[in-house]
Amino acid sequence: MSVMKPWRCFSNSVTASKKPDFLFWSLTMSALLRTLIDDRLLQILLLIGLITGALADFHSRQLADAVDWHTILTLAGLLLLTKGIESSGYFAFLGQRLIQRFCDQRSLALFMVAASALLSTFLTNDVALFITVPLTLTLRRFTLIPLNRLIIFEALAVNAGSLLTPIGNPQNILLWNKSGQSFLQFIGQMLPLALLLMAALLVLTACSFGKKAIQLQAEQPPLLWQRGLLIQCAVLYLLFIIALEFNLAGFALLIIALFFLWRTPQLLLQLDWSLLVVFILMFIDVFFLTHLPLLAAVFQQLTHWAAGARYLLAIGLSQFISNVPATLLLLNILPASTLLSWAVNIGGFGLLPGSLANLIALRMARDRRIWWQFHLYSMPFLLFACLAGWLLFLLIGVI
Repeated sequence: MSVMKPWRCFSNSVTASKKPDFLFWSLTMSALLRTLIDDRLLQILLLIGLITGALADFHSRQLADAVDWHTILTLAGLLLLTKGIESSGYFAFLGQRLIQRFCDQRSLALFMVAASALLSTFLTNDVALFITVPLTLTLRRFTLIPLNRLIIFEALAVNAGSLLTPIGNPQNILLWNKSGQSFLQFIGQMLPLALLLMAALLVLTACSFGKKAIQLQAEQPPLLWQRGLLIQCAVLYLLFIIALEFNLAGFALLIIALFFLWRTPQLLLQLDWSLLVVFILMFIDVFFLTHLPLLAAVFQQLTHWAAGARYLLAIGLSQFISNVPATLLLLNILPASTLLSWAVNIGGFGLLPGSLANLIALRMARDRRIWWQFHLYSMPFLLFACLAGWLLFLLIGVI
């Protein structure tokens, strides 16, 4: 199949300039800078860093070691590969095919929730949403369905599904690196909680979506997609996962970046670089917090707290500073135990800041109503996960 390169399409539309490619790159760089400047979370983290950095007791040479660069490289590679799959046009094609296969809203919702959870087990929960939410939004072209509710459940699903594997979410990458466990050992420790939460979420999904028939819009022509690019990204993804197992994330990321520089160079500038900057700032902010003289004594007392108190602390702390910074903070004091791993993943439910995946999903929906609608489902689910998770701890005797 012959597919015209995107930047060539752009250059054909620019007749006044003798260097349309230069104009394309200039506009793309401007869009990238605007994304960084307009990111409110990035600005808040930068402000927190400036304040806590002025009060913390540290040496400037320690800052480079404050960032877990293995985690940053892993996230960057996953973002690049997912963006490559998205640019192949396969999501729109898949959305069109999905509508043709499902007869009612409940069956479609159950499929999307299950697919979101499955994708998040080998992608990060954030990256999985970059696949499922755009796919969900394309459904608007073909049918009438409560999209806000479906996106909310996809956000819950990636938080529930991603906790299963070491690479499912950023906090698990951190916990896995610190624990010294193998890939399968980590999965074994998280499996009981993942099964419990996914079963509960699927039941809640079935109750929240009825058997109402899907109303199709006007007939749409078949959509084209780039099969070659999709296959290439899938192969690179498999190789990247293998490279992570052998601690070759940096080398693998270089290969991936060179591939996209050759294949679709404009994709490198379309990546969500602000998300990577956000994670780097999180590492630095947590480093500053752990070096505040006023909090040092409090942090040292955490090792003497009872298991239940540490469990509630990790969940509660995640509600306000997100579970990734909470994990960063607590790993400086507590071991990467099953208790901590379960608690920070449960903390991704509840309030909106609990997980960055929540923010990503709702921001992509572009509907102000979804921000309060989200809590109608997430807060009850947090209470269930908190209580059920603790009872499961006691039942299987992992404490």
